[in-house]
Amino acid sequence: MSSLRWLPITDWLPNYRKNWLPGDLTAGLTVGIMLIPQGMAYALLAGLPPIHGLYAATLPLILYAMLGTSRQLAVGPVAMDSMLTALGVGAIAVVGTSNYLMLAAILALLVGVIQLSAGLFRLGFLVDLLSRPVISGFTSAAALIIASSQLRHLLGVDLGKTTSFLETMTAAIGNVGKANGYTLALGIGGMLLILGLRKINRKIPAPLFVVGGAVLLAWGFGLNALGVKIVGDIPAGLPALQFQLPTMAQIGLLFPTALAIALVSFMETIGVGMAVQRRHGNYKVIPNQELIAVGASNIGNALVGGYPGAGGFSRTAVNDQAGANTQLAALISAGLIVLTLLFLTPLFYFLPQAVLASIIMVAVFGLVDVKEARRLWSLDRNDFWMLAATFMATLFLGIQLGIGIGVALSLAVHIYRGMRPHLAILGRLPGTGVYRNVNRFTELETIPGVLILRFDGPLFFANVGYFREQLATALRQREKPVSTIILNAEGISSMDSTATDSLRDLLEELSNKDTKLIMAGVIGPVRDTLFHSGITEKMGAEFFAFDVADAVALINQPLHLRPRPEHATQCNQ
Repeated sequence: MSSLRWLPITDWLPNYRKNWLPGDLTAGLTVGIMLIPQGMAYALLAGLPPIHGLYAATLPLILYAMLGTSRQLAVGPVAMDSMLTALGVGAIAVVGTSNYLMLAAILALLVGVIQLSAGLFRLGFLVDLLSRPVISGFTSAAALIIASSQLRHLLGVDLGKTTSFLETMTAAIGNVGKANGYTLALGIGGMLLILGLRKINRKIPAPLFVVGGAVLLAWGFGLNALGVKIVGDIPAGLPALQFQLPTMAQIGLLFPTALAIALVSFMETIGVGMAVQRRHGNYKVIPNQELIAVGASNIGNALVGGYPGAGGFSRTAVNDQAGANTQLAALISAGLIVLTLLFLTPLFYFLPQAVLASIIMVAVFGLVDVKEARRLWSLDRNDFWMLAATFMATLFLGIQLGIGIGVALSLAVHIYRGMRPHLAILGRLPGTGVYRNVNRFTELETIPGVLILRFDGPLFFANVGYFREQLATALRQREKPVSTIILNAEGISSMDSTATDSLRDLLEELSNKDTKLIMAGVIGPVRDTLFHSGITEKMGAEFFAFDVADAVALINQPLHLRPRPEHATQCNQ
């Protein structure tokens, strides 16, 4: 049982069916072909030589296939992690130097250790710190930043070393006249061809066709002599396994970036993994095990000289559509990358960098989620403004600060909503014992001298003042004095000591005004809290009703005819 938990491959591999093999083989080869140009393009985005993108698609894929719980998820280099790597490592090392390569591998190690530790300590719930509007705003802005960073390769012009979206766009606009026409034509042509092939059939490995065609054009017409920058020599052979422990200084410099990548890559991995799992339903994606798997995968990246990676949206979709049934497809993809490293790297010598840029730009434009912004505008304006704020912060202040602001916004909105739960005044549907919100239903009956309200949330220190204010407002708005308050407590899931103290004060105030309080539908945990805090004794157990209708029946019932305290307690269990 323990092996199934920590090594999911021992679940699906012994039970492998022969009829799964054609789908796994097709999907593995398709994704492997797709990974070759994508991996090289994303490595370029991360500030690394293209070969390191292929390194990142070898051992990491194998480790995830052994440890991951998603059977269709395709891990490897992704745009977001590549950009974050460039930002984090580029701030402390010069791109292209051996120090830069070493720090990128150390960054992968730190990311892997953070994710692996979080999985072992069962901290998968931390992904909930980012709400969907924040994720959408962050991802959309990051996609634009990534796209803008590729303009230098698309135009064939040096735009400086800035990572600012505004500065990059300003420099690009100012240098359009200096663009290399051949480079620009290759880049735009590559994007149009990828989009066109996708419309025909999404299973077609469009990036590979674009890469192959561009290599032939550059070689046949000698485009490198005309100013088109090409990839050049790519070392052949498998990466050497190496491990270098980081110094405390390196950890201090890279840890903020590592933490951001760990959160973003897990968020991306679990999001796409659970989305594809819902389509199949014959297995379960376990968030904490996914943390362990993607963490081990990133440690594998450190061993082979790669950089942080995650589960990719586009590759996973292709993997699923191509018929992947198990992670054998990932092992086949890794095998194809190994063959490429051993025998095929010379074929990419004439590959134009503009084509790699076009692959990246097409991939990230799909991350700009305009549909979600429109949906939230009509559904929930608060969530829309949270999306907009995260988008603007990320776009103009940077990816790392943007995700920090996104987390802060998610927590702030959650806390604020917890401080302001929904409170409804209830009335009775004529001829029934059903009570509903008077603001949502017409022709409801209210009882003179009786205020019935429902509080939909836990009652604790941060919102008990709000509860008291709303109660006071409701009492003031009644035309006639209120002699009885019925609190429908079905929605109160918990109550802390501050709330019980405030409730005790409220009982004193109501007693001085000769007003009774009856609590209806109190759930077990809250009833225990009220008993241990002395509130039950102070109120009298006979003032606890099974539901609102029962509470209304108690109003005019003589005290000696009311249920005994033990009955009142039992009926709320």
